[in-house]
Amino acid sequence: MGAVATGTPTGRQTVRLPAEVTSFVGRRQEAAEVKRMLSASRLVTLTGVGGVGKTRLALRVADEARRAFPDGVWLAELAELDNPTLLAQGVTEALEIRDHSSRPAMDILVDHLRDRQALIVLDNCEHLLEECARLADRLLRAAPRLRLLTTSRQALGTAGEQSLAVPTLGLPDPEGPRPSLATLARCDAIRLFVERAAAVLPGFQLDEDNRDAVELICRRLDGIPLGIELAVVRLRALSVRQLLDRLDDRFRLLTTGSRTVLPRHQTLRALIDWSHELCTERERLLWARVSVFAGSLDLEAAEAVCSGEGIDREEILDLVAELVDKSVLLREEHRTSVRYRMLDTLREYGRERLAASGEEAMRLRRHRDYYRGLAADARAALFGPAQVQWFTRLHLEHANLRTALESCLAEPGQTVCGLDMAADLLYHWITSYYLGEGRRWLDQALAVCAEPTGARARALWTDSWLAIIQSDTDAAAAMLEESRSIGTRLGLDPVLAYTALYSGMVAMYRGETRSAIALYEEAVSRHRATGDPVGLALALIRLSLAHSFIGDSPGAIALGEESLEVCDAYGEGWHRAYTMMALGVDVWRQGDTARAAALEKESLTFNRSLDDPLGVGVNLEVLAWIAATEQDHPRAARLLGTLGTLWHAIGAPLSGYGHLVHYHEECEAAVRRALGKPAFNAACKQGARLSYAEALGYALEDELPSGETAAGGRPSPLTPRESEIAKLVAQGLSNKDIASSLVIAQRTAEGHIEHILSKLGFTSRAQVAVWVAEQHRTTEADGERPPEDTV
Repeated sequence: MGAVATGTPTGRQTVRLPAEVTSFVGRRQEAAEVKRMLSASRLVTLTGVGGVGKTRLALRVADEARRAFPDGVWLAELAELDNPTLLAQGVTEALEIRDHSSRPAMDILVDHLRDRQALIVLDNCEHLLEECARLADRLLRAAPRLRLLTTSRQALGTAGEQSLAVPTLGLPDPEGPRPSLATLARCDAIRLFVERAAAVLPGFQLDEDNRDAVELICRRLDGIPLGIELAVVRLRALSVRQLLDRLDDRFRLLTTGSRTVLPRHQTLRALIDWSHELCTERERLLWARVSVFAGSLDLEAAEAVCSGEGIDREEILDLVAELVDKSVLLREEHRTSVRYRMLDTLREYGRERLAASGEEAMRLRRHRDYYRGLAADARAALFGPAQVQWFTRLHLEHANLRTALESCLAEPGQTVCGLDMAADLLYHWITSYYLGEGRRWLDQALAVCAEPTGARARALWTDSWLAIIQSDTDAAAAMLEESRSIGTRLGLDPVLAYTALYSGMVAMYRGETRSAIALYEEAVSRHRATGDPVGLALALIRLSLAHSFIGDSPGAIALGEESLEVCDAYGEGWHRAYTMMALGVDVWRQGDTARAAALEKESLTFNRSLDDPLGVGVNLEVLAWIAATEQDHPRAARLLGTLGTLWHAIGAPLSGYGHLVHYHEECEAAVRRALGKPAFNAACKQGARLSYAEALGYALEDELPSGETAAGGRPSPLTPRESEIAKLVAQGLSNKDIASSLVIAQRTAEGHIEHILSKLGFTSRAQVAVWVAEQHRTTEADGERPPEDTV
């Protein structure tokens, strides 16, 4: 008879987890979600890129959940186990099971765990994926009270498994307002850097002098905890600024880690080498080729740029899915599409591999040509039912468009292509926050493409519109004069039509109304002759506004209605929204404030869906004037406060509509007189404190956000009941638990959660948890100080 296996007796809890030797930073919402998942599933896998902190999170959750497992919480480290046949033996040893019989290790393990209520953490399963899946399946079938928490670059793929992709540590929104020092210090990536830096350099603190460098270091390292920890070690010899300057060669710089951790965790390169080795040859090839993309990409782009020479186009989808599974690519959900993103650290590694392969120049050309074609296709589809989808797509592709423009203008033979591409993107520049960048690209391209060609003429009138929006009318006039000269010499009727249109805008801005009307009429005539509905609609809108300005309401209305007919014939929405704005101005001037408000709100609804800040700004202006006319002075003042912040963010008041400024001035003076200075200033500040979404909601619904007071005294967008449920979500409660806690139906709880996600613009419960925690922290730290994330 063989020896009997021995281990911890049932009922006596044992915890075999390593002690934390450094502080555990952040991850509150992820930890809550993992606990929730463990309560619903007996197998939970934490996935993510190497160094993201999967192990630390698993160990923290296991430690916090130990009371629920009377038969112990155990860690089985698998990273150094190279022989798959020894997996069961390795887990047996981790559980301190001593058995001297000749029975297979799997049988011993099953017998030991059969009646035990325990939690086992299987750490680093990615190189033994199939073996770990079989082990998990066998153990969970045999031991009904056992739970497994595993970490891996990809999910095990076995029945009943729930997986959570562990994100990198949080950083401020790069496109959002600059956070205060206190807000920045609460970001998890920054907190980790500061805490580890203080351990290396006692007394180290985040301050106004080093905040930008610290944030950039954490951003360059993608918020990967291991990368940040490796970087901080270098502060023994470098300043924060020197460390940032040297991060271009991050793989050589970050080579000093703790000697107590796995060898592949001691350097950033070794860590990524490990991920690379887990990929097949074709997966490695796609990894290298995807590195030419900036920001994110979609499947169509991957197929166009990365196929050929070893990868068939039909293989791209499966290879992308494999790289997502291995946490090399991150999957992003968007309203109408799925996109993929690669962390900068992995992209740089892939670019090195691509350069070594000799393919880099060819893949960069394919990337450039693809996005050059995308810009041209977007321009061709500008005036039609697919308009919003194209605007949205260009916004998502902005980083890649920028890279393609850089490539065009850096290669002498491609500069004209760069000029055309920058001009094709006109509506991308003006329907986003990239107005200044668009003008810089056009200026740069015009500087290197000096030949008086049709391409230059088109780029000049395109650039002139951006200059007009920025109130730089002198520069616009000079560009239009040159464009008209080229158009006249070459007989380019479309160029002459647009130069007349934009010259009319310059004249209108300068107060030369009659001259502007003549130019607009010329533009309308020429655009009709060339059959260009885009230019025709735009010229009709401007001509309608001009007639309204001189008091010719019948003419203004007729022109606006003609513009609507043109737009409706093509199923177009953006110019239609601007036409309704123009009609709203004249209807307001006639005294019909109710109809004017309806027109402006309909226009605003479209501009909000497009996220067009210029259109939104003009809509809010007219709604403020309407409120003042209706004697609703507090509402007018709040809208003026919102507009002050919005126009400041855009860079010019009433951008492109300078002749309307006097309406703004008259409105402000009237409201200030009616309310008095203290009440006017208070109402303006109240409007300025509204977030962008809250301001648009107020403009459309005529009601300020109600509910609990959020940080900085700003009202919460949630109702009291929704706020209560959001707090329960943040605590990790399931829908069923929330319903039970509040004594409501589960379906009711689910409905509330859907409303919460919709109001906050979120897609996951984890985001709600972060939001709740931020409200709590900001309230404690800042009291009633107005927040900085306003419009």
